[in-house]
Amino acid sequence: MYKIIGADGREYGPVSAEQLREWLNQGRVNAQTQIQPEGTGNWQALGALPEFAGELTTHSAAPPPAPGGPVKAKTSGMAIASLVLGILGLVSCGATALIGLVLGIVAMVKIKNSEGRLSGNGLAIAGTVVSGVFLLLIPIQAAMLLPALAKAKERAQTINCVNHVKQLALAVRIYASDNEDRFPSADNWCDAIRSEAGTDKVFQCPSDPNLRCAFAYNRKLDGLSEDEIHPQTVLFFESDAGWNAAGGPELFSPHQHSRTSVIVGFADGSVQQLSRAKFESLRWDP
Repeated sequence: MYKIIGADGREYGPVSAEQLREWLNQGRVNAQTQIQPEGTGNWQALGALPEFAGELTTHSAAPPPAPGGPVKAKTSGMAIASLVLGILGLVSCGATALIGLVLGIVAMVKIKNSEGRLSGNGLAIAGTVVSGVFLLLIPIQAAMLLPALAKAKERAQTINCVNHVKQLALAVRIYASDNEDRFPSADNWCDAIRSEAGTDKVFQCPSDPNLRCAFAYNRKLDGLSEDEIHPQTVLFFESDAGWNAAGGPELFSPHQHSRTSVIVGFADGSVQQLSRAKFESLRWDP
């Protein structure tokens, strides 16, 4: 293997003897080209090396090397692409960084084996490092996003649950207006207001879609007239007791969409989201 100094004064290589002979045949180097055999520290003219004497005799009239050096390397496109894709990993959530990592490794191998014909090893290293960093950040970013996503899901389920209780409370008031202003019987309240509710989905909570009815009815309102009930008396509350469930606080079972609050519907049709600590202090008697 040999190192050479090009016409631009820059050092190139190492290159093999076969490559040098090819350049001699192409007229890209000549007897005056400075060369350093591997393992030696001395620079000397190519014509002083006996192993190239035959080629130099044949090409003694060869023109001087072209401006810019005989072995001006071409920058590896893969190395450039690796760095670009690695940087784009910031906006692609790491998708392009994976490709950038592969291209960077392949580019480094090709540059090493090109015998000086390819450059850009620094770009390939930078692309590999940047891509690798973004790939390592993906699990960290995911861990940071999970709590926010869980909170957003909880909020969405809570909003849906509140809307369902509002619809149930409205259905009760519609039922009462059609039945001498009396609230439905506690024993079959789900069946009684089913047509007014419009769909069975309003009896459910998004956090437990397998439960046919996720709310219980305050049994003390059984068949009472509206004018006999205080507006802030509990009407509906969270429960897993099932269809037509009616009773008091003993049937309370909080939904999974919130660990700190509960949803309660009142006799006047209003719905509130309250802390669990306030639940048992609510008005249960008409």
